Amino acid sequence: MEVNIGLIGFGTIGTGVVKLLKENSGLIEKKTGVKLVLKRIADKDITSNRGVDIEPGVLTTDTGKIFSDPEIKIVIELIGGEEPARSFIIKALSSGKHVVTANKLVLAKYGGELHKLARENNVRLEYEASVAGGIPFINALKEGFVANKITRITGIINGTTNYILTKMEEGLSFEQALDEAKLKGFAEADPGFDIDGIDALQKLVIISHLAFGSKILMEEIYTEGISKITLEDINCARKFGYNIKLLAVAVNLNGELELRVHPALLPLKHPLASVRNENNAIYIEGDAFGAAMFYGKGAGQLPTASSVVSDAVRIAASLEGSHQAPGLFWGDRKLKPTGESVSRYYLRFPVIDQPGIVGKIGAILGKHGISITSIIASLAGNQGNEGNVEAVTHLVKEKNILASLQEVEKLSITRGPSVLIKIEE
Repeated sequence: MEVNIGLIGFGTIGTGVVKLLKENSGLIEKKTGVKLVLKRIADKDITSNRGVDIEPGVLTTDTGKIFSDPEIKIVIELIGGEEPARSFIIKALSSGKHVVTANKLVLAKYGGELHKLARENNVRLEYEASVAGGIPFINALKEGFVANKITRITGIINGTTNYILTKMEEGLSFEQALDEAKLKGFAEADPGFDIDGIDALQKLVIISHLAFGSKILMEEIYTEGISKITLEDINCARKFGYNIKLLAVAVNLNGELELRVHPALLPLKHPLASVRNENNAIYIEGDAFGAAMFYGKGAGQLPTASSVVSDAVRIAASLEGSHQAPGLFWGDRKLKPTGESVSRYYLRFPVIDQPGIVGKIGAILGKHGISITSIIASLAGNQGNEGNVEAVTHLVKEKNILASLQEVEKLSITRGPSVLIKIEE
């Protein structure tokens, strides 16, 4: 069965889709009985050489030729950004065409209305490539785990930050690691979208919609990037038996959701602690299957294109039957306030060496109900010298930790802001 496709966006990922369809079309047809035919490609730039041969008449700058063509059944949107991508997706769905997209921003902000529009027009909206690139996690969440109550998802879902933190483990400073990530194409010239946690945030919203059926807004989720992590933090974490990773965490406990993106200390024995370089991994827990981990390339031309093409094949193979898209936001919505979050923490207090310094800090922590499992004072032993007091806590509410840090930082013995990093077990 031949199914015609229209592609909007002929950039890096779009070029990867074209390459895969050209090189593996026969293999796809043998496996599925589906032959995907790329009938039209729309892009602002149709003159640059992408390194793939395109048949005459396929390239156009007019997206209308895709929307108005009744023979095109599936539209792949790969231009990114909010607009005009959102409008293109709406137009395609409204025209009765199935849509495949990798657009995490549009899905995070407008996923509910787009799913509703797909159902109203009896078409499908698929987006495997929007989270973790080539890792087939989204459809596993939608289909493979559908009989489960998902209790927790912990993910390394941004390759740029994981690459930077890996290189810092190897001894590079944050700035050196970032420069290397840029050199290798893992980080943009302006890396804020990645290192500030925004990319991971958008992906977490999409995951949460599917896992918990609750409408979540990005501004409701605590988000912290890695720009404040220093080589000193990396080394101190190793002394306690941890690695530092940027995690996206979703917890469903007794019907209350806890969602956050932040750097965290992971025990070296944790499956995610050994995920290195630009790789992604997602650790998911449920009431029936227990736990599972997905691991692989989280970005890149061909890994992401692989997920895009798999979505198109899945749609094409189902064209003989119903196209009803699954609904979103079927669950209750109750977000736990950030301050009520309970965790263990790593603390580092930059101090000036004075008699009784550990006791003073310990007294303040105790006043706020914070119990310590380990404490190290890295001090020269000479009054007035600079050093650090490092500690690992038992479980404690975040609001208690923050209140204690505010009090410690008022002491004359401190020489700068304290470092606070969650520990994920």
